[in-house]
Amino acid sequence: MTTAKTDEVVKEPPAPVTPSDQRERDRMRRRLARRRGGGWWPYAFLAPWFIGLFGLTIYPMLDSLYLSFTNFDLLTPPQWTGTDNYERMFTEDPVFWDSVHATLVYVVVSVPLKLALALGVAMLLNRDLKGIGLYRAAFYLPSLLGGAVAIAIVWRQVFGGDGLFNDFLGWFGIKGQDWISSPDTALYTLVLLAVWQFGTPMVIFLAGLKQLPKDVYEAAAIDGASPVTRFFKITLPLLTPIVFFNVVLQIIDAFKTFTPAFVVSNGSGGPLNSTMLYSLYLYKKGFTDLQMGYASALAWVLFLVIAGFTAVNFIASRYWVHYDD
Repeated sequence: MTTAKTDEVVKEPPAPVTPSDQRERDRMRRRLARRRGGGWWPYAFLAPWFIGLFGLTIYPMLDSLYLSFTNFDLLTPPQWTGTDNYERMFTEDPVFWDSVHATLVYVVVSVPLKLALALGVAMLLNRDLKGIGLYRAAFYLPSLLGGAVAIAIVWRQVFGGDGLFNDFLGWFGIKGQDWISSPDTALYTLVLLAVWQFGTPMVIFLAGLKQLPKDVYEAAAIDGASPVTRFFKITLPLLTPIVFFNVVLQIIDAFKTFTPAFVVSNGSGGPLNSTMLYSLYLYKKGFTDLQMGYASALAWVLFLVIAGFTAVNFIASRYWVHYDD
């Protein structure tokens, strides 16, 4: 009977690390860490963005927050008044509530109409037809021009007493009026101008429609689903993330509308404050009446309202927005 002997391997103790070796190892570790992290180069490239963020966004916001608690006329140093601007805004300023009413009506009416028109046109343009690119560019053009002062001036002429809209109504024997000068209709001319600028959400809807799976529509058509059924059961549910994105953007944009109201009303917000949108009132208080402290308080209320609407949209999106999962 033989027994197998295994040779035992004797491990030698590691050589002691000298201080110079340790310093060399630490230097190598730091060099590898700099290579992995990129060193200071990423921060150098990001420096202009950080300067813009703090110098053009955060600092002005904090400064305006301070000014909202002061009486500041741009000519003399600001004087601390506490919450007087906010108390005056909610209890002593009827024009503030007129601007709130006009802005809410503008947002509630213009945003749904604009998105509905944008989705409808996007579905019409979602076809492989000859020259379809030209049509898409033509429908997008109003969004490029709609915010210009010149378009607002033209809009004021179109809906004036002798404007083209009344000429159009005259073909059907309908006598028009000065739509801009009537407090019952002036705001809705601004709504029409906003709806006319449907190009941006239309392009976003069109991009979303291009991503929808065609096999789902083919299966629904085989099962006998009508076009209306396919729209409400397939297209709209699959587009809910795009709808949500457009809703958030358009609500924020509607709350900040300024140029059309300023040009159409000649900067007055009339007639009878019917076109006194919130941004226009903020501008008048800050740069016409030189009440910059009060204007800063108005700006912060607008910021909180937009943030609140955005938060509500995100919370409600859990119940109607459908993602891939």
